[in-house]
Amino acid sequence: MPFSEGAPRTGERRLSVNPFYGPANPLGDMAEAPPTHRLPDPPMAPATAHQLVRDELMLDGNARLNLATFVTTWMEPEAGILMAECRDKNMIDKDEYPRTAELERRCVAMLADLWNAPDPATAVGCSTTGSSEACMLAGMALKRRWAQRNTDRYPGARPNLVMGVNVQVCWEKFCNFWEVEARLVPMEGERFHLDPQAAAELCDENTIGVVGILGSTFDGSYEPIADLCAALDGLRERTGLDVPVHVDGASGAMVAPFLDEDLVWDFRLPRVASINTSGHKYGLVYPGVGWALWRDAEALPEELVFRVNYLGGDMPTFALNFSRPGAQVVAQYYTFLRLGRQGYRAVQQAARDVATELAGRVEALGDFRLLTRGDELPVFAFTTAPDVTTYDVFDVSRRLRESGWLVPAYTFPPNREDLSVLRVVCRNGFSADLAELLAQDLERLLPDLRRQPRPLTEDKGAATSFHH
Repeated sequence: MPFSEGAPRTGERRLSVNPFYGPANPLGDMAEAPPTHRLPDPPMAPATAHQLVRDELMLDGNARLNLATFVTTWMEPEAGILMAECRDKNMIDKDEYPRTAELERRCVAMLADLWNAPDPATAVGCSTTGSSEACMLAGMALKRRWAQRNTDRYPGARPNLVMGVNVQVCWEKFCNFWEVEARLVPMEGERFHLDPQAAAELCDENTIGVVGILGSTFDGSYEPIADLCAALDGLRERTGLDVPVHVDGASGAMVAPFLDEDLVWDFRLPRVASINTSGHKYGLVYPGVGWALWRDAEALPEELVFRVNYLGGDMPTFALNFSRPGAQVVAQYYTFLRLGRQGYRAVQQAARDVATELAGRVEALGDFRLLTRGDELPVFAFTTAPDVTTYDVFDVSRRLRESGWLVPAYTFPPNREDLSVLRVVCRNGFSADLAELLAQDLERLLPDLRRQPRPLTEDKGAATSFHH
């Protein structure tokens, strides 16, 4: 067996070492405190950087106890592993990551089938970073279709979009960014979302569409999409105006198909041109992934779809951004595969059961009045009873935070600014046991609240960091 001889020193080759591979001087890390608002000069050991960041993040709230957010806060470890393995894949590089692109295509086909597209094979759609981007894309398609139908008047005429005042703020952003007039149907009395007939009356020749919300973030209630379409059918018969509907199903589009199968809200209604949902809400995936689907290719103008020659491939793309990880799309496909229809039905039913039971516990305390009961979205809203004068919902929210619970309190929009509520979102992972602990903590703090001389909130606008 021959012996290996050492390489000659003359012209010696050296290995290239990435600065991340070796720890920095540990004494330097101990002696020098890094600045907080500018890049530090020397590097530091990875363990040191990790601990500094981790220590500061300890002061964040516990995501599992955040009952303000609709966003998924728990997934199975297997999903986490898949996401870690795919976080370096850029979704836009479909030519480089063809299997990730194929999983996205399968998810679109599954959603088209779930939402009863006339022909799921011809329905078009895409993944997004969340429902906000999906809504922007849907709004752009509505505006472009309207402009194509009104080439003799546009751009002179100003387009408008009709929706309830309860819409998520992304729709206000769309109208602002894309120069569309927002026509809002106000709340009235105990109606906390859009009224179909009132929406139809706001439509004219410049209306690009009407937005219906399947699951209002204010109280968890479904808007009557079928009634909205019927009102717009009547408008067409009277005036000839043919106004399409977009369904913002950020949450409800992943609840109603499993728990409310007889509810007609989706592509079964010919007037519904497009639907969006959040995969990272009741789609049960970590943030951020959303989905936008159109009934058919006609509903999404081809001129909005870019075909990019990128990294050697021709890729159709419709998005507001050009780089995002494929991890969430892979996790969505995993969850679809993992649960199937029966699994989703069981998970969403469990969440609804927790919501309705917890709402009943809150009502039984006697100090509160329920606005909704969690029997549509697994979400319910409540306010203080008329005879409660020593505290308000903002006091309740503040006191619950002392026990780690993040329960938002907020004031409703016009015409119900007089109404302030608390809202509880029940997600997968918020179990019946956790709901019992919340009910016990709420009951425990009531004696102190009842002894207050008056509500202690001076500035309701600053009383909670939660905003729609």
